[in-house]
Amino acid sequence: MNFSKYIKMSHPQEPQRSFFHFGNPFRSPKGSHLPSGLLSLLDKFEKTLSERLQKLVPKDKSDILSLSWMKLAMESLSEIHRDIKNLITELEIPVTDWDEKWIDVYLDISVKLLDITIAFTSELTRLNQGHLLLQCVLHKLESNSSDQFLRAYSSLHSWREQIRSKNPRVETCRPVLDNLVESLDLPKVRNSAKGKVLMRAMYGAKVATTYICSVFAAAFSGSTDNLLDLSSTVPAILPWAQVFYNVQTTVNTEIKNIFSRGEFTVLRELLAVDNCANKLYPLLQDGFSPAQEESFKHSVSDLRKTAEKLSQGLDNLSKVVDDFFKIVLSGRDALLCNLRAGCASPNSVLGRNTDKQSVR
Repeated sequence: MNFSKYIKMSHPQEPQRSFFHFGNPFRSPKGSHLPSGLLSLLDKFEKTLSERLQKLVPKDKSDILSLSWMKLAMESLSEIHRDIKNLITELEIPVTDWDEKWIDVYLDISVKLLDITIAFTSELTRLNQGHLLLQCVLHKLESNSSDQFLRAYSSLHSWREQIRSKNPRVETCRPVLDNLVESLDLPKVRNSAKGKVLMRAMYGAKVATTYICSVFAAAFSGSTDNLLDLSSTVPAILPWAQVFYNVQTTVNTEIKNIFSRGEFTVLRELLAVDNCANKLYPLLQDGFSPAQEESFKHSVSDLRKTAEKLSQGLDNLSKVVDDFFKIVLSGRDALLCNLRAGCASPNSVLGRNTDKQSVR
């Protein structure tokens, strides 16, 4: 294989083409022509994928698009990508035996995910910066000065404007998602049983990743335009398909229900803070009577609690998004590193050198 086009690359610049442009490798159910050892690895991966997806269907639909649910979704993606890396190790395919199409798939996935994860990090940072304005509001509300109340009103107004503004980086997610969806084809791999297992597993990971990223893009953009429906692209024959359909239907329905109520965001914790701000807004703007003082104190207390919950949720989500970025980047770097060393280390596989015999 000619590795030269990969050795110097840090960001693949390739013409637009079908992502999995080489067809469907599993026309027979359950990959029946695969050796038993490889079929066992595939079954294990796809069973685990189903279990990870199932966790995204909460008992209470109101948990969907809470920051804790989004954290769980991103952790699931990280686990799925670790599963892919582990599968590559278990398959023990020497990098010198990798088809260029497999390398293209892996690198193409990784660079798109790095781009979209950077956009998510940008939005989380922007929302976290808003917490500083809320802290400023709460600090001013500790005073009984009408002048401080007016300043608190001004800061609260700035916060409400900020969270309703658009993030240009999030707007770039849709073209990336579209590119992935338009090319969602099951790969056809000839003369390589291991390649068939790898490509089918990567297909499952890519479907889950593309969909969950679309949910994040919809949540962060405040628009259902970024929300994907992949039902028609996922063959029902796949063992994790029904679980995926269920996750997608449940999550998409809930997101659309929230937006149908005219909410500016589907992020639960952000809505909670905004609702508290709406109660305080007229009291700060117009003043309040002694009879309203107790209500005012309760509103300030509610704002403090919800603001702290939002800040903690954003911090936790930011950490798992960063972890996902690192997993994608390390996998990409490991492949490129192994490509450089491929000729010198013929048994090199992604993330591991091995002298063991290949699984047949």
